Amino acid sequence: MPRTADIFAAAFITLATITLAHGDTLASGRAAYVRGDYVRAARLLFPLAARGNARAQMLLGFMYANGQGVPQAYDAATYWYHLAAEQGDTTAQYLLGLMFDKGHGVPVDEVIAFKWLNLAAAGARRRDHERYARLRDAVASKMSRGQIAEGQWLSLQWVARPRY
Repeated sequence: MPRTADIFAAAFITLATITLAHGDTLASGRAAYVRGDYVRAARLLFPLAARGNARAQMLLGFMYANGQGVPQAYDAATYWYHLAAEQGDTTAQYLLGLMFDKGHGVPVDEVIAFKWLNLAAAGARRRDHERYARLRDAVASKMSRGQIAEGQWLSLQWVARPRY
């Protein structure tokens, strides 16, 4: 009869192998994208995205937005961006904010655009913060004070929902 320690060790090794395989697949998908092999990138990223990997979701959304390896489809891009943005991926939040600002795949909604761009700016790495904040401020310049307040309130109410 196996000891409890042996069972835990086997489970840990299995989990570590699965995690490494997921990481390798994400790295392989990103590498294929960088090489311009978009069809392969999409094929590698899709299963990860479907299982909830926020980075894969963001990349797949970007590929749909630009028609790289998949048909250009703003509604599909918005779907994947939204899943990743809800998990706190700041790049997805930024790109989702752009979609709402421009009405690509969703109706134009400056309040929701502001919300996502505000969250992206707040959570961005130093090198991205200024760009995200500049776009958030550009959207805010088209809004009333009440709309800005609503967008800020929505930002404050938002809580990341990790899935992966």
